[in-house]
Amino acid sequence: MGDATQDIEALIDLMARLPGLGPRSARRAVLHLIKKRGRLMGPLATAMQTVAENARECTQCGNIGTADICDICASEKRANGEICVVEDVADLWAMERAAVFGGRYHVLGGTLSALDAVGPEDLRIPHLVRRVGDEQIREVILALNATVDGQTTAHYIADELAGRCEITSLAQGVPIGGELDYLDDGTITAALRARKGV
Repeated sequence: MGDATQDIEALIDLMARLPGLGPRSARRAVLHLIKKRGRLMGPLATAMQTVAENARECTQCGNIGTADICDICASEKRANGEICVVEDVADLWAMERAAVFGGRYHVLGGTLSALDAVGPEDLRIPHLVRRVGDEQIREVILALNATVDGQTTAHYIADELAGRCEITSLAQGVPIGGELDYLDDGTITAALRARKGV
């Protein structure tokens, strides 16, 4: 390809760096944007510029918004004594989509990992401990992924907060609509151990 397509190739290369997009998907997305440049590309570029200038991390919970304190933390209705701890902002947004949790959140920014040299001070764990005292939290819900690092992080937080508040975690097991034949052994084991009365 010659110099005439250099800008387009640069855009494709940038798009290919996004999660879930490889070179082929990025190429298709860019070609679609070019074909629909009046309806899509201009508004997309404007929206991206606005977000680049205004997006910031909530100083209290770590959510992403356009103010120093996000809408969830600013809402007095959400100050019910419950904090849901999640690994990253995508997990917080997933919980909000479900619209079943009415408290506040705390985004850790990852999980503890000896292999990657990520310790408690690299995450927002010390800030969580302060929040529990400052905000008179009754319950901390650990909504961390069921991975080795996620469970290690959950155990560490539980030890740090022992005696300060009630500590709970999300249930694990058979998903709604799931069939036992398609589940892995770990999921079946967790489901059996977390069984409840009918």
